[in-house]
Amino acid sequence: MILNIDDLSVSYGEVAALRGVSLGVEEGSIVSVIGPNGAGKSTLANTVTGFRPYGGSVTYDGTEVSSVDASDLVADGLIHCTEDRDLFGYMSVEDNLELGAYRHGDGEAERLEYVYDVFPTLEQRKNQNARTMSGGEQQMLAIGRALMGDPELLILDEPTLGLAPVILEDISEAIEEIRADGVTVLLCEQNVTFAMNHADHIYLLENGRIEKDGTPDDLRGDDYIRDAYLGG
Repeated sequence: MILNIDDLSVSYGEVAALRGVSLGVEEGSIVSVIGPNGAGKSTLANTVTGFRPYGGSVTYDGTEVSSVDASDLVADGLIHCTEDRDLFGYMSVEDNLELGAYRHGDGEAERLEYVYDVFPTLEQRKNQNARTMSGGEQQMLAIGRALMGDPELLILDEPTLGLAPVILEDISEAIEEIRADGVTVLLCEQNVTFAMNHADHIYLLENGRIEKDGTPDDLRGDDYIRDAYLGG
């Protein structure tokens, strides 16, 4: 397991956001955490990448993440593409991408070429300010910037949120290309159909707890999943 989470608990003051969460991510796989808005998916992603104090255990590549500075986790290949994207709107596409490689002094040109291969639109828009791009293009840029960090484990938090179907296809193709290149992915996603089309294993997170898990085929056959998330 490149990522192992055991009995994880996270609170905001007196409010418990995650309670007793346990899951694992095998190297080279795509694991998805699905669930409604407010279930705790973003809290999980932020905790794994070192931005939330927690109880229990979260190990990345055998090391407890609470013992490592968040920036060092990035240098070690744990890269988080957040739901908010966190782009620099008045900077160009290419400048945003180059910032993603700041912890990797060498190989920037090769990484940039790789990102442009995954998302050709970004090369076409490389001199455009990020704030002037569509939401879908900004999502491509956010993922592209994460890829510039040469991730071993890429955490994608709600990458399809609010995107048009044509952009979903681009993101879908990119995720499969990323997988083919050996990058492990933890996908936190409300779009259950999208998650099932890509994940090797899925965890259902509701009210801060893992309620179900299994392969996509397992969960497609689950009455609750079908009724609550797949429209019957």
